[in-house]
Amino acid sequence: MAPPDIPARLLRLAEALVFASPRPATWRLLAPFLPAHLSADDVFAALAAQCAERGVVLVQQADGWVFRTAPDLNAELQAALGEVRRLPRVALEVLVVIAYHQPITRPEIEAVRGVSLSQATMELLLETGLIRAHGRRETPGTPTLWVTTPLFLEQFGLKSLRDLPGSGVIAAVPLVPRPRGPGSPADERAADDAAEAEPPGLAPD
Repeated sequence: MAPPDIPARLLRLAEALVFASPRPATWRLLAPFLPAHLSADDVFAALAAQCAERGVVLVQQADGWVFRTAPDLNAELQAALGEVRRLPRVALEVLVVIAYHQPITRPEIEAVRGVSLSQATMELLLETGLIRAHGRRETPGTPTLWVTTPLFLEQFGLKSLRDLPGSGVIAAVPLVPRPRGPGSPADERAADDAAEAEPPGLAPD
């Protein structure tokens, strides 16, 4: 079936909505402006095709659409803009564990990683908005359950958690427990804290 004919003004409006929206633009934003025979998906798909060869392209993330720099320009952009700041290794490992095992408690995160989890790591992930509390587990002590947020999907270019196995930087971190070394848990916590001394930040798409 041939794609529907999208009025040029509607494409411009969709482009402006995506640009102006602080979060991925969903069909709800565009729906009030649509004629009966068109869907928001039709319009966003047409806009994505229109932008395909530009320096900024339209991609689907979480439950909406966002503009991102064209993937084939990443190397030149990084060379021009300088070194990229990233999450510390320890924080990224914890984020991976939460993403793949959510909802998960702090003791369960420690069991998967095989080392103690410092409060600084959890605070950093909370500050960046990548994780949030999600109730409590009905076990002794009722520990807090942790899950990832929609911002996590946006940051790593995922449409949903089903895309996790094939996601680049996240899947690169192995999800296997690390054996405890000869040191005490306090020594392991100190090692984690030292690793967290790297400057915080997030990798680009």
